[in-house]
Amino acid sequence: MAETTQIADTTANPAPLGLLGFGMTTVLLNVHNAGIMSLGTMILAMGIFYGGMAQIFAGWMEWKKGNTFGLTAFASYGLFWETLVFLILMGKWGWFDAASKTGMVAYLFMWGLFTFVMWIATLKHNRALQVVFFTLFILFWLLAIGEATGSATITHIAGWEGIFCGFSAVYLALAQVLNETYDKVCLPVG
Repeated sequence: MAETTQIADTTANPAPLGLLGFGMTTVLLNVHNAGIMSLGTMILAMGIFYGGMAQIFAGWMEWKKGNTFGLTAFASYGLFWETLVFLILMGKWGWFDAASKTGMVAYLFMWGLFTFVMWIATLKHNRALQVVFFTLFILFWLLAIGEATGSATITHIAGWEGIFCGFSAVYLALAQVLNETYDKVCLPVG
């Protein structure tokens, strides 16, 4: 008779780290998009390290847990932040020409399309995650429209919508931490 060995997964939940990296960085970038403050090194550093690297790390941990959705979401959006920062900096540093308006519209549209499909996948998950992805795909497409038209008004609207999106991710992350810590529903996620 063959014996089967089963290994229990006792590793921590990486989703709050990824959601906080995404959410906090999204709020800060969209404070800029809403016209409240200028784009500076604080936002770019958050994009590289917390929005970028922390999410990539969370995605890798989701891979180890066998969570395809978590891996795809966190690694992809972590790499989104890395590419966005480098799109901004490479032109400024003179490494390459700055991204064209058409290029940025295509970039934002494709991220919106990817996010729309990921939102469909969230329909099998909790409501809070559905809100994060729904508001994120709207954000990407509003930013694409703002870039295509050159409309500061649309970009400012996108900024406010993005602040909501980012805070919805922060809420979900903190709900997961508190609910797991206290082993009860402290903050509902639906």
